[in-house]
Amino acid sequence: MTKIIFEEPDGNEKSVEIANGLTIMEGAVRNMVAGIDADCGGTCSCATCMVYVADDWQDRLPVKERSEESMLEFCPHVEPSSRLSCQITVTDALDGLRLKVPDSQR
Repeated sequence: MTKIIFEEPDGNEKSVEIANGLTIMEGAVRNMVAGIDADCGGTCSCATCMVYVADDWQDRLPVKERSEESMLEFCPHVEPSSRLSCQITVTDALDGLRLKVPDSQR
């Protein structure tokens, strides 16, 4: 299990344990992280699982695929640190990852 720390839209911090092999989105939904709706179920077609990744974690994540970049282009609240949590598979290397859920996903 890998610990991922979410800052929810209301500012509360929620630490969750996610099994390796799941996506961050799957773990967030199973642990009821506020603001991670995952309307498309993880098919990279809705961006309701967007998170902001802490700067010190940016280079430790897999490179964005073109489909993720395309979906993020439609988000009005996108930032350089934006990622779709459905596109990041949990591994031991992500233990302690810090993510912020956008205020716009309340």
